[in-house]
Parts: sequence; structure tokens; C-alpha cells
Amino acid sequence: MIDWDDVRYFLAVARSGSVRAAAERLAVNHSTVLRRIAQLEKHLGAQMFEKLPSGYRLTAAGEEVLELANQMEVSSSQLETRVFGRDQSVRGLLRVTLAPPLATHLLMPDFADFARLHPDIEMEILSSGELANLTNREADVAIRVVYDRKTLPLNLHGLKGPEVFGGVYISRDRLAALRPAPADPVRWIVISIHGIPEWASEGDVRTTGAPFRTTDAEAQIAAVRQGLGITTLPCFIGDADPLLVRVPGTNLHMYGTLWILTQGETRKTKRVRLFTEFAVRRLSGYAPILAGLFMPSD
Repeated sequence: MIDWDDVRYFLAVARSGSVRAAAERLAVNHSTVLRRIAQLEKHLGAQMFEKLPSGYRLTAAGEEVLELANQMEVSSSQLETRVFGRDQSVRGLLRVTLAPPLATHLLMPDFADFARLHPDIEMEILSSGELANLTNREADVAIRVVYDRKTLPLNLHGLKGPEVFGGVYISRDRLAALRPAPADPVRWIVISIHGIPEWASEGDVRTTGAPFRTTDAEAQIAAVRQGLGITTLPCFIGDADPLLVRVPGTNLHMYGTLWILTQGETRKTKRVRLFTEFAVRRLSGYAPILAGLFMPSD
């Protein structure tokens, strides 16, 4: 009988094309992946992969196994979520995935309130650049900014939240130093992988052609606070920071709409329902802040 764990390792290598990448994804040793693949090949009596300089390529037998392995994965996920969906207790693990700025600058106080309301629910907040996969049960709930609803997978159940807008910001002190006489141009502060968005303009300030690059949002915010230049930020971050102000002459831009997403039978569990209902109420209250309609007084 085929060991499902062996199949999981096979799928990881087939999808990544690398034993090393598969090992990192599965959080195991390189040798463990090789041993699992060898076990599967021995059981089936066929070689699954051809090792090339560029990585691991499926053999003809491997291609056939891949199709069946994908079906096994879907069936396994459906079985797990259906059983999970019958769990109506208000205790146990609840995993929520969302982008770090939403967790750090907006929703952490609300997560704390929910945890106090339901002390028997163990919460795990997965805030990272890569959002966990709901279909594979890496998380139970996802809070995501979605620009086009059509891009949402059909198997996800969504509750629509407020729209999220962003603007161009500068430190109050740096802006004051630029007035009233013309001053030296400032830099654009950008996250390296993103660059300057097409919608962003420099407004009433002059910028140089040499940006200041950071690797993450927190470093980006710290840089603009230090007066290094101007940057784009979600309004719920920029407007709430007393050290920052919108750059005069610039406009807001809609990033997308917040959606609270669940999958399959998972959404029927009591703790998931309690959280999604709670999150919808809290997010609706943040609508003016997310839209950039709340401006602190100067």
C-alpha cells in the first residue's frame, strides 16, 4: 500500500523541480526527501525522476503518478476539511493569514480582543510576505487585499470588506524644510522588489533619479520618518503616523478590496464562524481609515 507521506514528498519535488527546495518547503532534511522518493520508486517499481543539471525532471512514469497524486491530494484535503467542519467546539487552533502591515498596523488590537473573548481558542497569526494556502489547510482564514474579485479561486468562500487606499507620504519635518524656498530634491523610498508604483507622483516636491531601497515595509516606514524622502503607504499606516504627512499635490490610489476568505467545510466550524463574523464587524468600522477619509488634524 502506498504511503501518503511518500506521495507528499513526490509532489513537493515535482512542483519545485528541486530536492533542496522540496526539503525547505516540507521543513525536513535533504536526505529525508531522497529516502521518501526512493521508497515510492521501490514500491511502484519505476523511476519517478531524471536528475539533470537544471534540477529534477519527471520521467514518463512520474508524469502518470503526478496526475494520480494530485487527485489523492485533493481527496485527502476534502476528507480533512469535511471532518474538521463538523467540529463545533469553541476551543482549539485557529490560524489566520494576512500581510504583515495589516497585522502590525491595524488588526493586532482586534486579534487581542478576540483572544480575550475566546480564551480557549489558540490563535496563530501567520503574517508574512507569502500568504498561506487555504486549500492545503495551511491556514483557516485569510484576510487579503484583492484588486480583482475574478482572481479569487472558485473554491474559496469570501466575505467582502472595505476598500483599501494608499497615498504618497513624507516626514512632516522634511516637508517643512522644503518650504517656502526650493530645496534639494528628495529620494523615492521603495521596497526593492516593487519599485515606484505607476500611479505614484511626486506632487509638489522634486525627486532625484536615485531611489533609496529597503527590503521590507517596516524599514520603508523608518526611512521616511527619518526624512530620507517620499514613499507610498497604505492610508491606514501613513495617516495614523504623527511624524508623516501626505505629499501636497498627490492623489490617493485604490489598492483593492479587503476580503475575509475561508475554504470548504472549514468555514462551518464554530471558531472560524465566530472569527469571521468578528472580523467583518471590526473591518467595517475601519472603512473610513482604510479609504483615507480620516485625516488627523495638523
